[in-house]
Amino acid sequence: MEPQQETDPERRLQLYAYLQPREHHRTYLAIMRLFTSTLLADLSAGEVSAALASAEREGRIDIGESHIDVVIPRLRQLVEWGNLVLGRRETIASSIAEFQQGSMRYQVGKLAVRVQRDVDALLRVPEGAREVSRELLPAIERGLAELGETLAVATARAQADPRSLPARRAREQLAERVTTLFLQHAELAATVRDFYAYLGQILTRNHLAPDEISGFRNLLVEYIQVVVEDVLRHTPAIATALATLKPARGELLRLLSPDEPLSPTMERTRGRTEADWQELADWFADRPGHPSQVTALREATTRAIGALLATVRRATTGGGLLPSRRGELVRLAAWFDAADARTAHDLYAAAFGLYSARNLLPAPEHDADDEHTPWADGPAIEVSVSVRGRGDRGARGRPSRIMDDPITEQGLLAQARAADELREAASAELAAAARDIEAAVLSKQALSALCELLTLAMAQRESAEDAGEATDQVRGLTLTLTPAPGRVTRIRSRGGALTLRDTALAISRAGA
Repeated sequence: MEPQQETDPERRLQLYAYLQPREHHRTYLAIMRLFTSTLLADLSAGEVSAALASAEREGRIDIGESHIDVVIPRLRQLVEWGNLVLGRRETIASSIAEFQQGSMRYQVGKLAVRVQRDVDALLRVPEGAREVSRELLPAIERGLAELGETLAVATARAQADPRSLPARRAREQLAERVTTLFLQHAELAATVRDFYAYLGQILTRNHLAPDEISGFRNLLVEYIQVVVEDVLRHTPAIATALATLKPARGELLRLLSPDEPLSPTMERTRGRTEADWQELADWFADRPGHPSQVTALREATTRAIGALLATVRRATTGGGLLPSRRGELVRLAAWFDAADARTAHDLYAAAFGLYSARNLLPAPEHDADDEHTPWADGPAIEVSVSVRGRGDRGARGRPSRIMDDPITEQGLLAQARAADELREAASAELAAAARDIEAAVLSKQALSALCELLTLAMAQRESAEDAGEATDQVRGLTLTLTPAPGRVTRIRSRGGALTLRDTALAISRAGA
């Protein structure tokens, strides 16, 4: 089973092979759309050929691609890639060829349906920004509040009589609210990701037209401000509701589980596993070592505003190594648009024509070429940025750094060796004090190494009742935190004491 699991991702990626811009890719796309247009499509090669005939007449596929002898290799190729699966059906035929064409049926696979669905959705997406569905935030807040009430009713009825009609109805209502909640969150998260992806794509452009700058300024100042304000206004209530619901997650998942156990390979609806609820909570609430998506949204907004201000400053001051020639190119394009054929040739010759070369650089100290070497085959001369961008040979900026500095290099290596020796000594001290760490007095370096591992171990815990572990892979040092109610662990050092309450601490070292 192990080799199959390793090759399974590679096999799945072959489902996208028919989308590559190769020969006949339009035919493959038309065939997959035919199979995914209806439920439980079961088609033969002849039926596919007949359906492709209209696409050929409309010019959506190349001429001759709907012929049965051409369709059969296309279907076999899709089977090889994994998009289609084979099936057979009894048929009455008058010849062997007709039997082969009619008895061999094709059906579409589950993953192939998803690929084609995503492809069609991608082709329908417009180039502009996608509106953020911020109206779903209050809906999510209300849904969580109602979910808590529904869960309490369903739990009470399940404890009274789990097989009664009111108990079944309460479970159905609970499943309805959970499914609605996760669908609303999925739509909100998708619109936020799409909007900020579009924003990042636009802000990476070095030069924007004045009307574009004005439009994006309004987009950032007005629209993003409203989105961020709505998110920040509803996030505390949603995070509080999720924290209140967390102790009852186990009962919630138990009520949502089916009466009969399902196959492990069956894909369940979102909201039926602990991982789904943890993902929902991580979207709205921060936890140690895992910032939420709300925090990422706030930081992305700050970066977007900073990038827009830099774009406006560059457009108004004309700064930068490569000044914009957009206005001149637009004016030249207008001249081409209004010119006749002869004038257009003259414009092209004046703007882009190549004439006799003139050497404007001083003669080199030594010319290794001879008169028999063409200039195109000779060595290339590097042209500085100032000459390319401004036509100016004057030096600007501070002198460049010395690339080869052996003294600084040796100094940095010595500092790295000293830091490595201190870290090794601190790890050895911690390993020696592991048996009775409360009786030892740690040095400053050992306490610093302990605090680093302690921070990593605590970041893995979601609450004080969870255990945590952190490992220094280089030194082989492992720190383990275990909940111990009522226990006080005091670690002394030359600079002070560190007190851990309700926690037991253990240190081990590999090979010790």
